[in-house]
Amino acid sequence: MRIVSDTRGPVLEARALSKEYRLSRGRHGLRLGAARDVSLSLRPGVIVALVGESGSGKTTVARILAGQERPTSGQVLLDGVEVRPAQREAFRTYKRSVQMVFQDPFSSLNPVHTVRYHLERPVQIHGRASGRAAVAAAASELLEDVHLTPPEHFLAKFPHELSGGQRQRVAIARALAARPRVLLADEPVSMLDVSIRLGVLDLIDQLRSRFDLAVLYITHDIASARYFAEETLVMYAGEIVERGPSEEVTQKPAHPYTQLLVSAAPDPDRLGRQLGARPELSRAPAVGRSGSSLSTAVGCRFSPRCPLADDRCRTQSPPLATIDRQRAAACWRLDVAAPQLLNTPPPERGKPIAI
Repeated sequence: MRIVSDTRGPVLEARALSKEYRLSRGRHGLRLGAARDVSLSLRPGVIVALVGESGSGKTTVARILAGQERPTSGQVLLDGVEVRPAQREAFRTYKRSVQMVFQDPFSSLNPVHTVRYHLERPVQIHGRASGRAAVAAAASELLEDVHLTPPEHFLAKFPHELSGGQRQRVAIARALAARPRVLLADEPVSMLDVSIRLGVLDLIDQLRSRFDLAVLYITHDIASARYFAEETLVMYAGEIVERGPSEEVTQKPAHPYTQLLVSAAPDPDRLGRQLGARPELSRAPAVGRSGSSLSTAVGCRFSPRCPLADDRCRTQSPPLATIDRQRAAACWRLDVAAPQLLNTPPPERGKPIAI
């Protein structure tokens, strides 16, 4: 994993973002809380991973940051200035600065248009070049940036004539057409063959370094977050439950949910080996069961699945508490779940824990 010493301030920030969707009409209609009090910051040249299972709210956060959804509450700031969609010119500038790469490269590209159209159109809209020759040259340069060479071999093709990896590279090139400062990558390799995933991740890493991009990498694969991102945020049922440097989060997970994700990761270094002495975690419900925002749990939203949950966990929601200078977790039972991080011995088996 790369260690970044860049101390520049964040280019993009989310402060206490929450998003609710109304599922039924009326004053007391049913609401879905897709994201709750989510805060994160993206710095130039740094990759941050947002990890969680399907339905945890990761894409909702990305869509809010991309300007495709408005938050119910909270703030989005670009260079410390709050983004307001009602201010159209400022929001247009924001949209140029923050671009998104979607999960499915086939559905995100218009099947009736060629690669040339997908690249030349944003070049013209965002004012990267003017004049027919200059626009065509910019499109060719974008293909070279994503290693689709020679460009003339791809410009006249339609999306269905490309492989999945090639389509995703075209989608990345289209995002680069705006010369963004932030790239939101929503599960960019989950729809691709395993054999080509590493190549696409390496490409994003190269672009991050070359263009000094701030990158939010959204994934359900915590093992790839370890190798690809400097910081990892773990999300469950719309809430951030753990955050910290990727190496530390994956090697010494604090939250029981993170521990389950790590133990389930197919990693040759056996990221889950530290759970071998924890038989109670092996009896936890399967990670594949949905931790969606539709959960009706009171208190800690992971408590119905957590093998360590007690009465407090089921009635009171834990705050995201600081473990050390760089790490935090939202769990009442950290003294049991991660005693090595708190420098406290685990309680004796069968002995009640003081709260």
